[in-house]
Amino acid sequence: MQDPLYFEDLAVGQCFASDTHNVDTDQIKAFAAEFDPQPFHLDEEAAARSFFGGLAASGWHVAALTMRLLVTSTLPIAGGIIGAGGDLSWPRPTRPGDVLRVTAEVLEIRPSRSKPDRGIVTVQVATLNQDGDVLQALTARLLVFRRPDTAGPGA
Repeated sequence: MQDPLYFEDLAVGQCFASDTHNVDTDQIKAFAAEFDPQPFHLDEEAAARSFFGGLAASGWHVAALTMRLLVTSTLPIAGGIIGAGGDLSWPRPTRPGDVLRVTAEVLEIRPSRSKPDRGIVTVQVATLNQDGDVLQALTARLLVFRRPDTAGPGA
């Protein structure tokens, strides 16, 4: 695990990459059974007749896997990854056998005007498969804390 990153450790254009995660049929069906029980996530035959043309992971499953990869191997943000909004899309389905990896690029860094101990960092996060296809695209605004000794008066 990397050292935790604070606001002042980040720079526009900085890029991060994760470890990988193999997605299999059992994971797709288990997540769907509990959280998104739609036929195209649960049953191969129904999925083959659906818009997806085959078994597809729930987008929320992909989002959860992305979060896991961000936390465990991509962005070791001090105090945790705290979302402050964003935009999310799934341009392609995630299939059994896909090997996911996550990349993140810092797009913008904005110190808080009212709270000197923090700022907002905007990152572009892509969840890719083994072929480099983007399966999920996320532009996220994250609350990131400054180092305690650099936050300024009153922090």
